[in-house]
Amino acid sequence: MRLKLVIYGVLLVCCVPFVFPIWWMATTSLKPVSEIFAFPPTLLPGSPTMDAYRQVFELQPFGRQYVNSLYIALVVTLGTLAVSALAGYAFARIRFRGAGIVFVIVLSGLLVPVEVTIIPLYKMFDAFGLVDTHWPLILIPMLGAPSVLATFIMRQFFITLPAELEEAGRVDGLGRFGLFWRVCLPLARPAIGAVSIFTFLHSWNLYLEPIVFLSSKQKFTIPQALTQYVDAYGGPMWNTQLAAATLSALPVLIIFVLAQRQFVEGLAQTGLKG
Repeated sequence: MRLKLVIYGVLLVCCVPFVFPIWWMATTSLKPVSEIFAFPPTLLPGSPTMDAYRQVFELQPFGRQYVNSLYIALVVTLGTLAVSALAGYAFARIRFRGAGIVFVIVLSGLLVPVEVTIIPLYKMFDAFGLVDTHWPLILIPMLGAPSVLATFIMRQFFITLPAELEEAGRVDGLGRFGLFWRVCLPLARPAIGAVSIFTFLHSWNLYLEPIVFLSSKQKFTIPQALTQYVDAYGGPMWNTQLAAATLSALPVLIIFVLAQRQFVEGLAQTGLKG
């Protein structure tokens, strides 16, 4: 019993550096500006107010920008899952000449920073008339480095599945796609959960691509919108920015709480066999 109490105490102390910034962000968003810079600082707002949350929606179309980020992240997550699941299954279960070399070439995409390719990508999307649209924010993550990482995770999971499962499926008359869809994919829920969280979080937090490709406020995403809450002199509106940041953190927290079990299992199982 004492050992458990000690362990829980240590874990609580270790949680402080991770939980305190979120607590400070949420509580400070409820403080008036004068109280934010008060000394000594307070952990709870003395005079809580929702003015900052009202200003979030009054100063710019934050609701529309919120929807933009949400639907882009969902589309990117679904598209990345489709691409990575198929590619990961092919690399793990289909034997073909040069598979190892092709896989290494695919993994090399993780070594190329997005800053290196952003100018060629801008010129390409500009030639297709897709600048100031959401297509670059969807296609670049779905076919770029995040998809490569997702493919690696899915491949590592599919490798761990026993070959007898596919043999039983072949006896039942399943073809290659049937084996993938009806046998392997239903068992890949932990990996799918991990990939979903990684991908959604990456897309939700995209910053460089939006500021390069988007110029209309109605099409802004959350990270880009957060930089727009400034006063007439260009200084940050702290309580309003923190209120917007608090709202932007909610979807990620909700998704992680709902899928944390699959997330942990996916990371654990993808490292069992290489």
